[in-house]
Amino acid sequence: MSCDTEGVRGTVPRWVLGGLMNADVRLRVAGSALVVVSYFVVLHVSAPVGALGQIIGDTISLPFFIRTKAWDCVVMITFLLFIGLSKVIVL
Repeated sequence: MSCDTEGVRGTVPRWVLGGLMNADVRLRVAGSALVVVSYFVVLHVSAPVGALGQIIGDTISLPFFIRTKAWDCVVMITFLLFIGLSKVIVL
C-alpha cells in the first residue's frame, strides 16, 4: 500500500502483483537472488559450484538490463561473466 494519505486511495505497487511483471523482470529478480546465494556458496562450500551459479544468475538477469538500456550494468555483468567463466574453466 502506498504511504500517501492525502487524497489518494491506497495502491499496490506493480512489483507486488506477480501477474503484472514482465518475464525479464522476474528473471532479473531470480538472477539477483542466485548471485547472492552463489557468493555464499563460493565462500563457504565450493568455488566452482558458486561460480557456475553466478554465471547462470548473471546470464538470466542480462536481458532486463539490455531492454532498459542500462549499458553500464550490461558491461559490468559481462565482465563478471568472463571472470566466472575463467574460474569454472580453470577449476
